[in-house]
Amino acid sequence: MVRILASDGMEQGAVDQLTSLGFEVVDKHYQGEELTQAVKEFDVIVVRSATKVREPLIDASLETGKLKLIIRGGVGVDNIDVAYAQSKGIKVRNTPNASSASVAELAIGHMFAVARHIHIANYTMRNGEWNKKHYSGIELSGKTLGLIGMGRIARETAKRAAALGMRVIYTNRSGHKPENDPFSHVSLDELLASSDFISLHMPKADGYLLGKAEFARMKEGAYIINTARGSLVDEDALCDALDAGKVAAAAVDVFAEEPTKNTRLTTHAKISMTPHIGAATDEAQQRIGEEIIQIITESFS
Repeated sequence: MVRILASDGMEQGAVDQLTSLGFEVVDKHYQGEELTQAVKEFDVIVVRSATKVREPLIDASLETGKLKLIIRGGVGVDNIDVAYAQSKGIKVRNTPNASSASVAELAIGHMFAVARHIHIANYTMRNGEWNKKHYSGIELSGKTLGLIGMGRIARETAKRAAALGMRVIYTNRSGHKPENDPFSHVSLDELLASSDFISLHMPKADGYLLGKAEFARMKEGAYIINTARGSLVDEDALCDALDAGKVAAAAVDVFAEEPTKNTRLTTHAKISMTPHIGAATDEAQQRIGEEIIQIITESFS
C-alpha cells in the first residue's frame, strides 16, 4: 500500500477519496527529528508552507528509498530543494492552479482595507474610539495598479482590479508580453514611478524586490500589497517608508520569518496584516485536494 504523509494537513474530502482508492493517508505534522524518522516510512509527502523539505530530510528518506514523490499544495516550491530531490530520483510537483483566485481576492481585499482604513478602524472601534474624521480614504476606481510579476495569481488579480475600474500595468522578469494582452507591460522603474498600488506576485528571489532604493523611486503615497513571499520586501525599509509618508499604507500576508517576530511590523498602524492565508478558502482547499489526488493517482497508477 502506498503511504502518504500529509505533513501540513489536507482537505478531509481529499483524504477520504485517497483512502477509498486504496492509499493510506497519515494527516500529522512532524517536526525536527520526528519528521526525519517519519519520512523514511512514506512513499509520498504532501506539504504546504510550514514543512521544509531540505537536503538532510531528503537524505534521510534515501535510507529506505521509499519516498518517490513530494507535493507542495500551493503555487511555489521554494520550501523544497527541488533540484536535489530530482537528482535522487524523487519527483516534485505542486498545485499551481488551485489557489490563484483565492490569493487574488485576498490581494484585492487588502487593497480595500488600506484604501479605506478598514484594518485600523476596526481595531480602534473595538477600543471604544470613534475616529470618523481620521479615516478619509480613496477609491480604487481610476487608480493605477502595478503588478510585479504576471503569473496565474497576478492575472486573476488584474482581472478583478480592471473590473473595479483600475488601470493595470505590470513588469516581469522575462520581459515577455503575450499577444493581445489587455494590460500594459512596463519597466520596473516606470511601474514604481506611476503606480498608486503595487502588488507583488513573484516567487522567492535572491535579495529584495522592494528595498530602500525601490521605495525611494515610488510615487509619493503609494500602497504596497504583498501576498507572494515575505523575503521579497525589506521589512525595515518598508516601515521606514511608511514612517516617512512615502508609502501611504501596506498590506502584508507573508513575512520574512513565519510566524513573524518583527514587532515593528506587526504594531504599525499603517499595515493591514493576515497570517499567510492567501489559499485559506474552502474552495481553494478543495481544488488543492483535487489536484493532489490527480497527481498521486497518475504517479502510482
